[in-house]
Amino acid sequence: MESMQTKSNEGWWLTRVVALARLHIYGWRRRAATLGIGLLAVVMAYGVVFGHNGLIVFAQKRSESRQLQAQKAELERENERLKEHADRLENDPSAIEHEAREELHYTRSGEVIVTLPVKAKGSAVALPKGQ
Repeated sequence: MESMQTKSNEGWWLTRVVALARLHIYGWRRRAATLGIGLLAVVMAYGVVFGHNGLIVFAQKRSESRQLQAQKAELERENERLKEHADRLENDPSAIEHEAREELHYTRSGEVIVTLPVKAKGSAVALPKGQ
């Protein structure tokens, strides 16, 4: 009878060791899974912020888009101004005359054009003494 009781005591001890080992393995597996998921979340967050289509690139593209919209609006205003100028040149004789006088330096008979020197920026024109 003692030998059976000894075997059952040994079996109980072995069962207890196996149960504790399973608990430790389960705990380590759970910690490793938690660490892996945390690491995966950090890597994904880094990709979302700094990746090829991340938040940083998105902010840069939005800024570039705003600049291009402003440039487009400026070019549209310039285009409209040039269209109005072309219409005036096609239909208004005084506009044609003004353009010919300003750009081409045309004159009417008997007129004389006097061209004054352009003063450089920051330089002062010296007047002769006595004036």
